[in-house]
Amino acid sequence: MAPYVHRWPAAQPRCIALIAHGYGEHAGRYEHVAQRLVEDLDAAVFAPDHRGHGRTDGPTGTVADSEAITSDLHDVADTARAEHPGLPVVLIGHSMGGLIATRFAQRYGEELTALVISSPVIGDNPAFRGLLDMDPIPEIPIDPAALSRDPVVGEAYAADELVYHGPFQRVTLEQFFAGVDRVAAGPGFGDLPTLWIHGSDDPLV
Repeated sequence: MAPYVHRWPAAQPRCIALIAHGYGEHAGRYEHVAQRLVEDLDAAVFAPDHRGHGRTDGPTGTVADSEAITSDLHDVADTARAEHPGLPVVLIGHSMGGLIATRFAQRYGEELTALVISSPVIGDNPAFRGLLDMDPIPEIPIDPAALSRDPVVGEAYAADELVYHGPFQRVTLEQFFAGVDRVAAGPGFGDLPTLWIHGSDDPLV
C-alpha cells in the first residue's frame, strides 16, 4: 500500500528530513515543523500519512501492522534518496511516530544520519497495557486539551476532519505493544546520533 506523502521542497536542499506522525493524526499537521526545516536547514521534507490515517487508505484510525508502516516509511525514504542522491537523512518521529522511527532505526539505521524522537511510545506502561484485559475496551478517545498547553493546538485537532477522533481499537493497542516489545528486544542502533525529547508532565505517553 503506497501512502499519501506530504512534501515540502527546498530550493537547494542540503539534507532530507522524514517525519513520522502520531496516532490518529496525519502528516499535514506538521506543516509548521516542515517549514522550519526547509527555512533553517534547507531540508527536503517528506512525510507520509500512515495506513488508516489522513489521506492514506486503510481502516480509519486502525494500526493493523506497525511493521508494515515502518516498511512504508522506508519506501518513502528510498524515494527521497532517489530524488536527492547523496544527501544525509534525518528521521523525526512523534508519539506513535517515535515508535515507528525507532523501529526504522533498528532495521535501517545505517541509512540514517540522525534520529529525533519526540514523546515516543517506548517502554512498558502496565496501566495502558491492561486495557487489553478488558472486554470491551473502554472508549477513551484522545482528549484534544491534553495535546498542548496552547489551547489553539487542541482546537485545531478537534476541528480537523482528517484526524481520527474515535476510541482505541484492540488491534491498534496490540500493535502498539508488539512494537514496544520489538524495540525492547533490540537490536540497538549503535552510535547513530539521537535526540530524545519527552515532557515530564506528558499525560498521553
